[in-house]
Amino acid sequence: MSFTGFGEYAIDFYDGLVVDNSKTYWDANKATYDNDVRAPMTALLGELEKEFGGDFGSPKVFRPHRDVRFAKDKRPYKDHCGGVIESGRGAGAYYVEVGPDGLRVGGGCFHLESDQLARFRAAVAEEIHGEPLRDILTKLERAGWDIRGDRLRTVPRGFDKEHPRLDLLKYRSVFAVRVWEPDDALHERACLDRVRKAWRQLRAFNEWARDHVGLTDRTR
Repeated sequence: MSFTGFGEYAIDFYDGLVVDNSKTYWDANKATYDNDVRAPMTALLGELEKEFGGDFGSPKVFRPHRDVRFAKDKRPYKDHCGGVIESGRGAGAYYVEVGPDGLRVGGGCFHLESDQLARFRAAVAEEIHGEPLRDILTKLERAGWDIRGDRLRTVPRGFDKEHPRLDLLKYRSVFAVRVWEPDDALHERACLDRVRKAWRQLRAFNEWARDHVGLTDRTR
């Protein structure tokens, strides 16, 4: 199945779900989710897999249900549909999402387990690996990306407060995000070109994460 854009009612579906996040709404509108959201997302990832998958990872559409077992927020459904190509969390990711805000793409280290964080900081601490990461993130910012992540307020244990890359060492997760508000391109094949171009800009970041962070040794 080739990707021709997200369905006409994809954004309307999520606008409604934000107002009424209930099983009643979901059941009444599930056909819209299947046809206008999930099927196009699957087709989009399928077309991008050849260039971005392979040895890097496999495509996956995230399930629509929220894990509410330990959450204060008991809303049963996610207010967006996300898809990703990755080998495992933390080791780089090509992410795409459709929801009320439009189209969101991202990549990098969305979550780092303790062993991954140790490898991340060890790489950042070395000039030969740390400076290339700084250059990658700077280039992404200049291209319009938002660099986000969880950061310590204090100096990480074992590192000098005068370290030249202390700002990077403070990260406990770091990723790049870019958003396009709902527009006609979202519902056309042009959306594929938009995601492909964005993911190409993320390639150096994801390859750095793959090479210097890698998969966790821990069982989640």
